[in-house]
Amino acid sequence: MVRTQVQLTDDQMRTLKRLAAERGVSLAELVRQGVDLLVKHAGVDDQEEQRRRALAAAGRFHSGLGDLAIEHDRYLARAAGK
Repeated sequence: MVRTQVQLTDDQMRTLKRLAAERGVSLAELVRQGVDLLVKHAGVDDQEEQRRRALAAAGRFHSGLGDLAIEHDRYLARAAGK
């Protein structure tokens, strides 16, 4: 983990301390959970999640092209308008 410092308003700190106590977690854990939510809703995936999704998608679609494995560069160039 990486240690960092942030400045919060008095109201933010009071609210976070109360929430942490209610949930039985540390203030640091509550902040980490908040960061995780922000990252998730911002649409930012970590590399491991991207890798998992790519592997899950591999082989699930059929191009209908019998020579795609051999001619993939030509198909990509055509799709790119080159």
